[in-house]
Amino acid sequence: MLHRKLYRFQCEQRPVWVFLRDQQRWIEQALVVELEGDLVTLRYDAEEDDEHQSWEECVRLDSIGAVSTRLACVSRSADAEDLAVTGDCPESEQLPRP
Repeated sequence: MLHRKLYRFQCEQRPVWVFLRDQQRWIEQALVVELEGDLVTLRYDAEEDDEHQSWEECVRLDSIGAVSTRLACVSRSADAEDLAVTGDCPESEQLPRP
């Protein structure tokens, strides 16, 4: 199932956050570049000491402990009136009120 999820994220080019169990660290905002057998190739950027670095790393599928992705994001500089709220969705998609 993890392989299928990663394949979907690869097709959608969605950034993912991956926790590596064996190294006890997170890889943040990575793109899944390739899936081959039990190897996953991730590409991500990092900044250390005012240097911008791009990394491409191959990890084994069984060393991945968790995968997260962002569902939505909201600009901090947006006005409150510009944000979509539940009342803006079509009536057929709204949840019934108790």
